[in-house]
Amino acid sequence: MMADKVNFAEGGRDGSLGHLAARLDEMERAIRKPSFRSSSGRANEVNYWIFDYPPEQELEVRERISYLKNKNQKGADGFELVVFDLYDIIIDFLIDKKFMDKCYAFEQKRGLERITKAVNNSMKINDDDSLIVRYIKDHTPENAVVFLTGIGKCYPILRSHKVLNNLHQAFVRAPVVLFFPGTYNEQELILFNEIKDDNYYRAFKLVR
Repeated sequence: MMADKVNFAEGGRDGSLGHLAARLDEMERAIRKPSFRSSSGRANEVNYWIFDYPPEQELEVRERISYLKNKNQKGADGFELVVFDLYDIIIDFLIDKKFMDKCYAFEQKRGLERITKAVNNSMKINDDDSLIVRYIKDHTPENAVVFLTGIGKCYPILRSHKVLNNLHQAFVRAPVVLFFPGTYNEQELILFNEIKDDNYYRAFKLVR
């Protein structure tokens, strides 16, 4: 099983569009392997993965994810691909609670840092059972592969290490792939290749 993990991460990286396409191809091959979906991860930890990529190639990554989702709906993969845009989850929550206008006014009056804290508190972002974790748990069927997207759009309201830490405490029934615009070296996450997140080492780098 660990041999399969090594194979998933083989390859180089030069930042070119052609190389990104090759890495995305390798990612697609990896998630289709039965061993990927049956594994429990390193040292029996949960099956969490990160696909990092140059931030400037965000649109290409979104396009490939959309293609894979549409392709998966034909039902030939043997699993269901579920894509959660974390930004959309936050915005939908704020709209549902009729908080959007209040957020705009609060940000103008008190600043970005205060509105970030207010939204975090409203969604219980720092709790193990945050509203985002609950939403993902409630909307993931059996025999699924979960893609998490939109982390770049969420900054600074939601940090990648926070959602991963909270999610892995409560969600283990399906492998999770976080698409990360920046760099992950299995020790730390650097958003946009500029903003260092807290150390995080519980996920595998899906493709190198």
